[in-house]
Amino acid sequence: MRIENEEDLMQTIAEDEWMMNILRAVKTLDLPDWWICAGFVRSKIWDVLHDYRKRTPIKDIDVIYFDLSDQKEKTEKEFEKKLHSLMPTIPWSVKNQARMHVINKLPPYSSSTDGIAHFPETATALGVKLGEDGLLKLTTPWGLHDAIHLDVKPTPPYLNKEEMTNL
Repeated sequence: MRIENEEDLMQTIAEDEWMMNILRAVKTLDLPDWWICAGFVRSKIWDVLHDYRKRTPIKDIDVIYFDLSDQKEKTEKEFEKKLHSLMPTIPWSVKNQARMHVINKLPPYSSSTDGIAHFPETATALGVKLGEDGLLKLTTPWGLHDAIHLDVKPTPPYLNKEEMTNL
């Protein structure tokens, strides 16, 4: 199988029972503007492109959401506990993008997709979720090209951050 576009990627994820179970678990939390992102999506693309029969292990499952009204890290940990109770073998990592700009020393983000756009690498700046209609949704602020062509390069915000640091 090849992944050449968003439709191919969504079909590949839809056919992956493990990924779909994770997406369903996160959907039960009803988080505002949520996505599962980064290595969860990129590793699937690269495993398919390399024809790996076994899934490449990933350090954590990055769940993000955007909630300006509650930016406490404690809340994120509570969501992780809820997910762990649903799927205890999954290494959950939940982060509210409304506060992550502070940690990354960047201007405030306007949404979860804006947070994804500020990830360090274009090939990892990808997110997937189940919409209200139960269908897969994909966000790719910098497109899929780099991920499907195995090209790792900085996102424009990080490129600009590096340029600003070198002044």
